[in-house]
Parts: sequence; C-alpha cells; structure tokens
Amino acid sequence: MTNSIPTLQQLGWKPFFQQQVTLEELNSLTIGRVVAQHRDRIVVMSPQGQSNLRLPTVDTQVCVGDWVLFDEALRLCRSLERQSIFKRKASGSKVSLQLIAANVDTVMIVCSLNHDFSLNRIERYLAIAREAMVEPVVILTKADLCEDFDSKRLQVQELDPMLVVYTINALDQYDIKPLEGYCYEGCTLAFLGSSGVGKSTLVNALIGYESQQTGDIREEDSKGRHTTTHRALKLLPQGGILMDTPGMRELQLSSCEQGVKETFREIEELADTCRFSGCTHHSEPDCAIQQAIASGLLSERRLINYQKLMREQAFNGASLAEKRSKDKAFGKLINSTQNISRRFKKGY
Repeated sequence: MTNSIPTLQQLGWKPFFQQQVTLEELNSLTIGRVVAQHRDRIVVMSPQGQSNLRLPTVDTQVCVGDWVLFDEALRLCRSLERQSIFKRKASGSKVSLQLIAANVDTVMIVCSLNHDFSLNRIERYLAIAREAMVEPVVILTKADLCEDFDSKRLQVQELDPMLVVYTINALDQYDIKPLEGYCYEGCTLAFLGSSGVGKSTLVNALIGYESQQTGDIREEDSKGRHTTTHRALKLLPQGGILMDTPGMRELQLSSCEQGVKETFREIEELADTCRFSGCTHHSEPDCAIQQAIASGLLSERRLINYQKLMREQAFNGASLAEKRSKDKAFGKLINSTQNISRRFKKGY
C-alpha cells in the first residue's frame, strides 16, 4: 500500500468491528485488513506491517476490505462480520456467488462519456450499491472528449434527484478536486465500472503518482483493456482508503430485490396505485405505470430495465439458493458415509 505502516483507524477500523472482538482475541491474535487477494492467499495489512496469509480452504469466503484475525503462525483464525458487501453472480454460466468488495463506505460508479455511456448499466450498479447500503456517487469521465456532456449528466441526474453526479476529465486536477472530499481518514472508497472508463487514471490522479498502468481503448467501440488485474486497497494521501477493482464486462445481479426497488423507487410507488394488485404493467386497464409512460412522466426504457433486473436477480437468486441446498445435502451425505465407515472399522 505505502512504505509507512498505518494504524487500524487509518485502515478504516470502526466501533462496529471493535465490538465483535473479545478481550482474549485482542491479547492473543492480530487484527488486520485484507488489502489484496490472490488465488490461494490474501495480503493483510495491520499495525505490525504487511502479512501473507494462506487460505485454509479454496472455499474460504474472504475478499478485499474484510477485517480478519490471525495468529503468529500467519494462520487465518476468522473474519469479522461485514458492514457492507458487494457481490455478484459469477460471470458466464457458472452458478456461484463472487464477492467483490467488503466494508465500503462510498462507491464511485465510473462511466465514460463515449460509447460506454449507458443508463441501463448505471442503474445496475446503483441497484448493487443500494442493496449493500453504500452511498453511490456517479462519475462520468472523459468529459473533454464529449460535446454534450451536460445533456448526459442531466440524463443520469434524472434517475434520482438526490444522486451526486460529476462530469470530469480525469487528467485535469481541477476536475479531480471535488472528489478529494470523499477521501477523509478511515473512509473506504470503491471504484466500479467497465474496462476502459478511466478508473486507473482516476486512481493515479487521487494518489498523486502513476500507481496503475493505463491503457488505450479501441476507437471503433470504446472498449478498453483490463489495466487493473486484481482488487487491492490503497492508502490515499488525503487520508482515505481506495479500493481499485478490475473492469467488469459482465455484472449479473443476485438476490438484489431491495436494491432494484430502491433504484426504481418511482416505479414501485406508481405500481401501488395500479387498479389491479397483480398488474404486469403491459395492457391492464388503469395501469398507473402505462399512464405515466403515455404522459411522459416515465420512460419506457426505465420500465423495461426495471423488469429485466427484477427477473434477473430473482432467477440468479433462485439458482444460487438451489445450489446451496444441493451442496448442503451432498455435505450431509459425505458426513453420513464417513460416520458409517468409521463405525465399520471399529467393528460396530
């Protein structure tokens, strides 16, 4: 992270975590925060410095941002309850849950003002942020390359009047200045966005030196390369902690119903006034949502995306729940088989 060793408070330690640790654990174990994650190990920063801990099993659920307790032999003893967690269904057809980041205070949703600009994608990120109960801030990058950036900023602002939205040129320190207000000591920030939107450039601007390699994008479709290859925490000179994450081309929701409802709050409120409680908002009479679309108060795009995200999170949530149930049943079968085998060896 840096050459200096930070205190727990500088790493984001709060009373929420303090109350989870017993006096015995305080005397015998070391408290640290996961600052980087690799396939078979995690990197933990503590007041004693940086340590590499091997994960007990491949299924150990630990991610960057977690607080953990470990012993002198650098064995992971346990992780603490999270204040917030970002997660998604693993990309592709694999039925599993992937943890993205833990214990984040503010998430900066980064979207560039080129071909990457997508209200649908921003709404997807907002749903995840609100499910995690983390404050979202939208940053629209590459304003210097966009002629109508004010128009696009207003489109994003219309998603939620209370949403904080910035349009910036990440290479201009004047544009970066307002973001420094989120970098106070102990506050953990996370950047989420697709590849090529300028996250690494933003990281370099906030840190004050080129800690991340930046890459070019293809002009024909504005697609970027992965210049950040793994999640990691970095201490900012302003005092905050920044979590940089690789760009994600695919971000599937999982069990995110409350987050979607909060992101599309006006649709939920309109649905309550429909004539029929089971209204599908297509062709039913006295549908308040269709009336709002007809009068221009609600865009059809927003309704379609709301329905898509609700279906997606419900399907993925059910698939993951079914997998957990099957894994649990299989685990019981293995235990039962092992118990029978042990009894047979003992002769009874």
